Amino acid sequence: MELHIKIAGALMVALALLHAVFPRRFRWKEELAPLSLLSRQIMYVHTFFIALTVLLMGALCITSAEELDNTELGTRIAAGLALFWTVRLLIQFFGYSSALWKGKTFETTAHIFVSILWLYFSIVFAMVAIY
Repeated sequence: MELHIKIAGALMVALALLHAVFPRRFRWKEELAPLSLLSRQIMYVHTFFIALTVLLMGALCITSAEELDNTELGTRIAAGLALFWTVRLLIQFFGYSSALWKGKTFETTAHIFVSILWLYFSIVFAMVAIY
């Protein structure tokens, strides 16, 4: 499982770095303009901290795969990560309207890709936590 933990970690680092393009890709300057200054800044700050959290998860997986796989604390951390990514997977289907992606090539591709990614993370960490 250590290899899968490291792969998941590398994917999380890439995902965290991908957050840097969100403001431009989703046209936040225009989209968020009607919001109050506080609401706009909350979006940017929360996105930064989500990216930082995912980056740190990834770094932990890359640097501590053996400990995550072979210690009691690692098992507990893996259980938490499994819960985190499983909830994220459920949010992908029940938190977002399918109208955002159905019938749109890029959006449907992205929806499928991240759904598979969240599922992979969920399975990897659940297996580490269980076995």
